[in-house]
Amino acid sequence: MFKSKRVFLLSLAATLLIFFGGGVAGYYLAASGDPAAQTLMETVTEGVFSQVADDSSLMLAAKIFLNNLQACVILFLGGATFGLLTIFILLSNGLVIGIFVNEIKDVIGPLGLAAGLAPHGIFELPAIFISGALGLALAMALVTELMGRGDAVAEATRMGGQFLRIVVPLLVVAAIIEGFITPALLQIVI
Repeated sequence: MFKSKRVFLLSLAATLLIFFGGGVAGYYLAASGDPAAQTLMETVTEGVFSQVADDSSLMLAAKIFLNNLQACVILFLGGATFGLLTIFILLSNGLVIGIFVNEIKDVIGPLGLAAGLAPHGIFELPAIFISGALGLALAMALVTELMGRGDAVAEATRMGGQFLRIVVPLLVVAAIIEGFITPALLQIVI
């Protein structure tokens, strides 16, 4: 699957650390009562949720897919910035999710939180993590080429194929679940 399994696994481990580090920081930022957490939550809520409030399930799934695809493409191609953009996006997304979880856990409870995140999250999160790992692996390929020991374009092309074969199908499934199944589950649980 991946040409250098070791490079991918190291990149994946770094991706998970960055994302979950941001999530923990966001959770505790919100728990501390810092007004920045509330401001960030309001910004995300107004920006994202206002765009999908009255959409049909099909339109919701399509918007979710396109939004997540855009984020994953940027995570992957962010490797061309020597990983700086990839790291920033992983950290900021983790931060937002941590804040979001802290803010809504008491409103919808643990069962509502699980129903709202788990069904699509089991597909969406791996897509995000693989995209981040590919971005960090791309950054390593650039460094290797600069040191005269690799071909970053060939690596990027190979990783692009992996992105299309693995990440895009995961995002399609996640969007369908989030658009059609998650709202129904939340109505049952909440």
